[in-house]
Amino acid sequence: MNIFFVVILAALIAEFVIELVADFLNLRALSHEPPAELKGVYDPEKYRKSQEYTRVTTGFGIITAGFRLAVVLTFWLAGGFNALDQAVRDLDLPVIVNGILFVGVLALASGLLMLPFEVFHAFVIEERFGFNKTTLKTFILDQVKGVALMIVVGLPVLAAVLAFFEYGGDLAWLYCWVAVTALILALQYVAPTWIMPLFNKLTPLPEGELRTSILDYAKSFNFTLNNILVMDGSKRSTKSNAFFTGFGRNKRIALFDTLVKNHTVPELTAVLAHEIGHYKKRHIVQGTVIGILHLGALLFLFSLFLSSQGLHDAFFMDEKSVYAGIVFFGLLFTPIEMVLSPIMHWLSRRNEYEADRWSVDTYGKPQEMAEALKKLSSDNLSNLSPHPMYVFLHYTHPPLLQRVRAIERAGSQQSAVGSRPNEDGGTRRQG
Repeated sequence: MNIFFVVILAALIAEFVIELVADFLNLRALSHEPPAELKGVYDPEKYRKSQEYTRVTTGFGIITAGFRLAVVLTFWLAGGFNALDQAVRDLDLPVIVNGILFVGVLALASGLLMLPFEVFHAFVIEERFGFNKTTLKTFILDQVKGVALMIVVGLPVLAAVLAFFEYGGDLAWLYCWVAVTALILALQYVAPTWIMPLFNKLTPLPEGELRTSILDYAKSFNFTLNNILVMDGSKRSTKSNAFFTGFGRNKRIALFDTLVKNHTVPELTAVLAHEIGHYKKRHIVQGTVIGILHLGALLFLFSLFLSSQGLHDAFFMDEKSVYAGIVFFGLLFTPIEMVLSPIMHWLSRRNEYEADRWSVDTYGKPQEMAEALKKLSSDNLSNLSPHPMYVFLHYTHPPLLQRVRAIERAGSQQSAVGSRPNEDGGTRRQG
């Protein structure tokens, strides 16, 4: 028995089963009454609606994951990878072009197969619960733009990776790591001005009470904030969000227009303080560094398995190739990702606590921060009682109850000490 075949098959099935158990436990954890501390978040009817939303999206997620797994296993066990490889080779094209066609056909087929699920989620489930604002035209344009980006950016990257491993020798993984890292950093710099506007309209926050409040807050600890943008999130959904993107002179904070509409000025300033906290606590740099190290480890491991006959035999391949090895290694990496993903989610949740604490310590309005989070949860029909296992596997943000409690503790400590962080992460007395 081929060990690669066993490991990959077991990992794919184990991943599905673990996710299924987590979904089941999460549904079991749904309570008829919200936690006592969060009773004001929903009225009874909306709380019932939030639970129904959790049930429906969970059930749909199970069906989607089951379908995806069935397609992968069927294609694999039926010899689909080898059949596609032979069809590509029969065209008698250069090896790099073969790789682009092989990976491209798999990506296109996967996208087309999953497209009905995306349509159903947006136009049936999200519509049913009052979230969807996406028109058919916007949906189609999003798909077209996504494919165009993959061609303009993804295709050259794939070609470069294939070329490095095809001709780069023993240090191909290192050359590839350096090149792709440079591209990632460049994309992070230009994304706010070149890529994001392709999908959303970003307009400067107009003069007024909110802009004044945010700028006054930023000036209170010498944080340069030139770009405060409002994004037309309502173009696709009623859900709200805010985020920090870019770095250097190109750093920007963006607020969904739905967020601006539904929150008070102090609440929005508290949210912006949270986003600035991510920057000041170097969470963005941390994420970038971890991503780059993860990429390097991935490329190094791939270089070790690239020439493995056993890996190709596990997928019934007649011939070895770099491009097929990339796809197969992605599946082989599944067990490692199953371990790494919860670790990264834990780190993300820790960073959210730190950003919340920054908002409380620097803006000094814990009640407004907590209220903003409650409104966000209500507007997004968030589950107020998720199961710990589900949180462990999926949550990049702490559950609302834990965040509110942490904010209240931070507020109490601030009141007792009367201090706030300064530029170097220490504290200074509030005036």
